Amino acid sequence: MITNIFSLALAICLPFSTLAQHNHGAQTPYAGMQNRAIKSLSDNDIQELRRGGGWGLALSAELNGMPGPAHLLELKDKIPLTSDQVTKTQALLDEMRKAAIPTGERLIAAEKALEAAFAAGKVDEPSLRRLLAEAESARSDLRFIHLSQHFKTVQFLKPEQIQRYNVLRGYADDPCKNIPAGHNPEMYRRHLGCS
Repeated sequence: MITNIFSLALAICLPFSTLAQHNHGAQTPYAGMQNRAIKSLSDNDIQELRRGGGWGLALSAELNGMPGPAHLLELKDKIPLTSDQVTKTQALLDEMRKAAIPTGERLIAAEKALEAAFAAGKVDEPSLRRLLAEAESARSDLRFIHLSQHFKTVQFLKPEQIQRYNVLRGYADDPCKNIPAGHNPEMYRRHLGCS
């Protein structure tokens, strides 16, 4: 009888002790983030926002054939862009950064205020809604700034330049390297203007 009780007690306790061992030193995807000044933003995020970078906010345009001005300028010789296109692209980039930098600072400040409210334990439903509205307004404005510059680039780019951009950025296959079956490779490349 005693051995049965001991066995039963061991059977009950063993799963809990095993569970405790597995969870005791477990790492979560958030481990280390508790040391950030603003928990929702990494140092890289803050740097990107402060320099007016895209921060991934324009992927809807970028991945649907509407190139961004910063990447267009990086690839200007490989696309290639004309000098007039370079001038127009640079103007879009300058306009974007002029608007994005202060808006990025607004977003940083809003996330910092949200962080401070939670750190102080001074959050209620009305204040949380206000803090979130400020952060999301800045994020929405920032996203508009970046997306709007993308759709403006297609107004002065040729379709083949957009296709070349997509190939160079890795969004499309290079037609010069992927020759359809049944085509003469030399003639096919010459027809496409491949080098």
